Amino acid sequence: MPPPNPLTRQDAKGSWRGFLPDVVPYATARNHVRPGHRNVSCLSASLRFRTLLEDEIIQDTLAEHSFHQAEKWLQEVCWRRYWKGWLEMRPQVWTQWRLRVHSLREELPEETLARAEVIMSGQSGVACMDKIARELIDTGYLHNHARMWWASFWIHVEQMPWELGADFFFRHLLDADPASNTLSWRWVAGLQTAGKTYLVRLSNIEKYASNYLAGDSAGNDRLRDEVVSAVTVRETTDLTKITLPQHPSALAPTAARRGLWLHPDDLVPEIGPLSTLEPVGVAAFISDPVYRDVYRLSQQRIDSLHTVIHEGLARAATHYGCPTSALETADPAQALCAWAKENDLSEVVAFAPFVGPTHDLLPRLKSAMDAMGARLTLLRRPSDETALSFASAGFFPFWQKMSHHLSTLRSS
Repeated sequence: MPPPNPLTRQDAKGSWRGFLPDVVPYATARNHVRPGHRNVSCLSASLRFRTLLEDEIIQDTLAEHSFHQAEKWLQEVCWRRYWKGWLEMRPQVWTQWRLRVHSLREELPEETLARAEVIMSGQSGVACMDKIARELIDTGYLHNHARMWWASFWIHVEQMPWELGADFFFRHLLDADPASNTLSWRWVAGLQTAGKTYLVRLSNIEKYASNYLAGDSAGNDRLRDEVVSAVTVRETTDLTKITLPQHPSALAPTAARRGLWLHPDDLVPEIGPLSTLEPVGVAAFISDPVYRDVYRLSQQRIDSLHTVIHEGLARAATHYGCPTSALETADPAQALCAWAKENDLSEVVAFAPFVGPTHDLLPRLKSAMDAMGARLTLLRRPSDETALSFASAGFFPFWQKMSHHLSTLRSS
């Protein structure tokens, strides 16, 4: 039975209401990989696109449960912001990963690339890992433990480049987040935390996911605890930290004609600092040529982007009472500028994209808008500004600051 993978806001809110009572048992149930994944929330895709906000999840959780009871759940919700903050301060990690994916496809021997395709198609010969690969392809979702096991299998057992494995996940996961996906793969490879490598263990799968082992034991000998050992992965990326980019959290009043750019890093503009905007129009781009040719996304992943963007535009039309446009284009920056010019806009407003595909458009988009005499204004939610600022080092220093912050929210 596939997980629900709610994408639209209505579906995500329904799933969240159904899971809220399970927040407390989540701490002990979350490690088990069960058919249907009903012991975890399966809200990751809606959180990735922000058809449901982390702020809403945190607020509802603290209203219903004590901080102590819900701490493990809140930690997992906040991991996403930690990864985002870490990558915002080291954007070159994303850039270098994308370049490396391209170069590996060009430079690796044909037999290595052929073996990679076999493993990704779920035909490696290790039955439990093949079940995980096929589940990913079929559903666009994997339990977090299954992700780690398969990533470790790819890197440390098959000895394949982590970058291509991360690309496989990025192409198929409906919740594929540039920060969470890239940095989690680096962690499994032993790059994200020096000296800490994650190794797949048959005993761990037997304990937490016996359903993956049922009916076929082929290849299990390759996963035995005493057999699997860490491959040394060399760091090739400069990890120099930059200052966290600053964005305003509120708009200055103006009589100028403004438009709203809606993108899949944040699709709930009706909540937060953009809720009182009075735009002339709202636009989002849909770029199937980029999705297919640049990122090679699966059709299921492309369909999910269509779903969340169109649903976000529909909500925006209702909230703002203005025309909306889905710009189908192979050149998103050019299309957004053409839309701004057509609507005689002096300013285009958006939530600041996080490091990733949408963020990569900004240099061209800003340059083109400057040339036409219009301004691009990017905002950040105040809660994001706070959380991202805590992510300057490891997760546990982050959580120490974040947990104190969340405790003050509960007491306020």
